[in-house]
Amino acid sequence: MNLSELPSNLPIPKDDGAAKHLEGLFLPGIRLSSTDGSLINLADLAGKWVLYFYPMTGQPNIPLPDGWDAIPGARGCTPQSCSFRNYFAELKLLNTNIVGISSQTTEYQLEAKLRLHLPFELLSDNQLQVKLALNLPVFNIETLEFYQRLTMIIDNNRIVKVFYPVFPPDKNAEVIVEWLRNNQATT
Repeated sequence: MNLSELPSNLPIPKDDGAAKHLEGLFLPGIRLSSTDGSLINLADLAGKWVLYFYPMTGQPNIPLPDGWDAIPGARGCTPQSCSFRNYFAELKLLNTNIVGISSQTTEYQLEAKLRLHLPFELLSDNQLQVKLALNLPVFNIETLEFYQRLTMIIDNNRIVKVFYPVFPPDKNAEVIVEWLRNNQATT
């Protein structure tokens, strides 16, 4: 299985309204473990940030959970992360930082960060603290709970734009960069 390619028959997620309450909110004072070994307090994020929440990056030669591709929005974390890697320099030119957040452990995320050569950190929210604080959308498979794919633009700790649902995931970074270019005066 090639995790970098999206199957052509993926179901398209529908906007269920689960993220409509987020714009205008401030990030909570929650500390998350980073792949650089530090703890990051979301409330301390100053300046412009892109926070992308994703379900789970797969690992080579390890099967995805049964039925993963049939869940709208589940498949595509590797292409999404790689697209942000490819647009990293553009985001920097737009004075915007980036971080990815999932419910995976820091160790699991570090493997993906190194394998995919991501120039930004991933944060582990394996306790789903941000979900609880902001009422973020999730889905369950087997006994596990995963974030639904969602991207926020943050300006001095305030959520100014939410992209939900995100599809196709490999185009997320391109859409974000275009929005930032067109909305520089508002962020």
